Amino acid sequence: MPRIKSGNAYVQGATVEESGTNFAIFSENGTAVDLEIYAHKDDGDPKETINIKERDGYVWHAFVSGIGPGTLYGYRVDGPYKPEEGHRFNRNKLLIDPYAKAISSPVNWNNDIFAYNIGDPDADLSFNANDDAKYVPKSVVMSDNFDWKGVKSPHFPWNKTVIYETHVKGFTKAREDIDEKIRGSYLGLSSQKMVQYLKDLGITAVELMPVHHKVDSDYLINKGLSNYWGYNTIGYLAPDIRYASSDVPGEQINEFKNMVKTLHENRIEVILDVVYNHTGEGNHLGPTLSFRGVDNAIYYRLDPNNPRYYYDVTGTGNSLDAGHPQVLRLIMDSLRYWVTEMHVDGFRFDLAAALARQLYDVDRLSAFFDIIYQDPVISRVKLIAEPWDIGPGGYQVGGFPTMWAEWNGKYRDSTRKFWKERGNIIGEFAT
Repeated sequence: MPRIKSGNAYVQGATVEESGTNFAIFSENGTAVDLEIYAHKDDGDPKETINIKERDGYVWHAFVSGIGPGTLYGYRVDGPYKPEEGHRFNRNKLLIDPYAKAISSPVNWNNDIFAYNIGDPDADLSFNANDDAKYVPKSVVMSDNFDWKGVKSPHFPWNKTVIYETHVKGFTKAREDIDEKIRGSYLGLSSQKMVQYLKDLGITAVELMPVHHKVDSDYLINKGLSNYWGYNTIGYLAPDIRYASSDVPGEQINEFKNMVKTLHENRIEVILDVVYNHTGEGNHLGPTLSFRGVDNAIYYRLDPNNPRYYYDVTGTGNSLDAGHPQVLRLIMDSLRYWVTEMHVDGFRFDLAAALARQLYDVDRLSAFFDIIYQDPVISRVKLIAEPWDIGPGGYQVGGFPTMWAEWNGKYRDSTRKFWKERGNIIGEFAT
């Protein structure tokens, strides 16, 4: 029996089956795709390279027997490097799987993770031919074998819901009464002492600031800082390993699930703050870590007059193109995964207006809203919008459709101002 077979294109990502793993990745404009298998997360050389030959509907796919959970992998995608036309393929750059369920480590910043030569007068129009595999985190093959022991969500209705917003690390990192090994982690948040604290507050749900695997920009790294809040995602199906007490790749999934299970046992729901409006790859001068190298022109909104640059309505350097079927599919697959496999109870969408832009205007009848409304999984969980972005017409408080709750920025700001100024704006606060 051949070790490598055609596999299938239907489920993107790495899917474990009885005798091996199916790999599938979307790239419409790519001309060749290699899958690389690694022995260790910091390795610069793969132990095996597999050229993926099969392609259906722009999804490149292969089934590799003998590959199972815990295997480290990455992709290289070849194609035109023509930034002025919106294409930024560079096969010298190892890429994180957009559908990776676990990522091995943070990015190890180095000039070689950029597809162009830093300092070159031509900037991003130049081409960096240096290999960067030893600096890029590896994707991790995972299977769903967690035993939930029958624990279910408490499913509080909206009129009984009290939300406590917190940060996984910040919640327990400074708590000396929590075991030092689990401070600042998923397990620390769900430790007995912290669960009792939450119950004593009378809350019914925790809303966690972003836990998707994130990127700390080089600007912060060079200052000895990090992106603490985490609104800089690079892995939409992967819980960040930095919030796990273990540094073993893949263990972050078990720790996250144990956290959810413990909170559900104590009748506390889990809501995730999610950032589907942009990625951690930044503007046209950012690194090539995943989406940019897989198919830049598909995943991102580009300036129609000059596709070298991004059409940015988020203020972060780029905007994901939620109007493209593949990007919309990634968002929906990610949301379903977090509900069906990770058992979360809802989502707060950062800069949600950016996701509702059809072409350039915010549209309450956009494909994003339509597919959410019709989805049998996502339509049943709590949906909260941060109802604005920085683009034209982006402030949409009160404009989101049925089923959506919204953050009310004016109410928040006037309430804060009322307390800080000791009642000097009582009229605004009252209305």
